[in-house]
Amino acid sequence: MKKYTVKQLAKLSGTSVRTLHHYDEIRLLKPHKRSHAGYRVYGELELLKLQQILFFKELGYSLEEIRKILGDPGYDFTQSLMRQKTEMKAKAKRINTLLTTIDKTLNKLNQNTMLDDKELYEGLGENAKAYQKEAEEKWGDEVKKTEDRIRKMGKDKWAEVQKEGDMITQKLADLMDLEPRSPEVQEAISLWYKHLHHFYEVSEDRFRGLGQMYVQDDRFRAHYDKYRKGLADFINKAIQIFCDNGKAGN
Repeated sequence: MKKYTVKQLAKLSGTSVRTLHHYDEIRLLKPHKRSHAGYRVYGELELLKLQQILFFKELGYSLEEIRKILGDPGYDFTQSLMRQKTEMKAKAKRINTLLTTIDKTLNKLNQNTMLDDKELYEGLGENAKAYQKEAEEKWGDEVKKTEDRIRKMGKDKWAEVQKEGDMITQKLADLMDLEPRSPEVQEAISLWYKHLHHFYEVSEDRFRGLGQMYVQDDRFRAHYDKYRKGLADFINKAIQIFCDNGKAGN
């Protein structure tokens, strides 16, 4: 049976050595054994466990949830894979719906015509109309100004901005194993702060308020938790630290 060093396993799986060390420390993925020199050595069972961890992370499970699942005496790899397959099919269906919505949005923007509510918010939740009305009541002309900005972007720029937002959100989800004040997380929050300026000017107070709204509004929380459970709380904490450090407005 082939054995892997921690460096080889990191390269094979697309994770980092630091992440594998962390998994070992929290007893999520222990190596098969240690070499005479003290180096971690991983075997086939550990490769399967790591695959399970990565699948569950992709589905939004926290490391603590994954540790409990893998530590269950009745845990079965085959049953777990079938469960993951079912959940991923559901996730894929939702993503396909969202991709269709994006295509409709791009087509409408390219024609410089207004979207109706159903097309604009398809796949984003049952409360979309209510949220749109709330936004107009709360921010008034700011909503229209944001819509005008989006229309002026054009098809290619709008697609680029949406892709950028998704990449930054996913990056933050991938960094949730770190502390919100860590340099890596704060760098990602800085990217998010700059990204928001595509839509409107973001003061420190507004940025703080957005972070709080992510956790106070169930619709925002649900949106971010689809990337990874607990992400809304994580982003809010990182935003408040970003503002405490005087970064907003710079």
